[in-house]
Amino acid sequence: MTSTKTVLIVDDSRVSRMMARQYIVGMHADWIVEEAGTGEESLLKARSTPPDLILMDVNMPGMGGIAAAEQLRQEFPAIPISLLTANVQTATRERAAAMGIGFVEKPITEARIAQLVATLEAA
Repeated sequence: MTSTKTVLIVDDSRVSRMMARQYIVGMHADWIVEEAGTGEESLLKARSTPPDLILMDVNMPGMGGIAAAEQLRQEFPAIPISLLTANVQTATRERAAAMGIGFVEKPITEARIAQLVATLEAA
């Protein structure tokens, strides 16, 4: 039996958020998918309803994904966070690893989203 999970997708691209949402809901119709378009909005959403998983873009206007992920990691150390980004620089990967968060390259594909949500399916 699967319990309902909440996933927060943080990306300034509405298309990216829609694609990730579509894949998640396609795999788990009972899961709740929240969206945020900025790092600042992700903090508000997570504080309001802490998600079970956060997918975070890196390059966004205002607070970027790394800064938002740092704050979220401090406030919610147990919530898995994965960067889902086109920013594939080694420094970004190393920063993610140092923070204890995942790293997945864009483009968003069903296989990549399946890999990210697999950690919640067992929980």
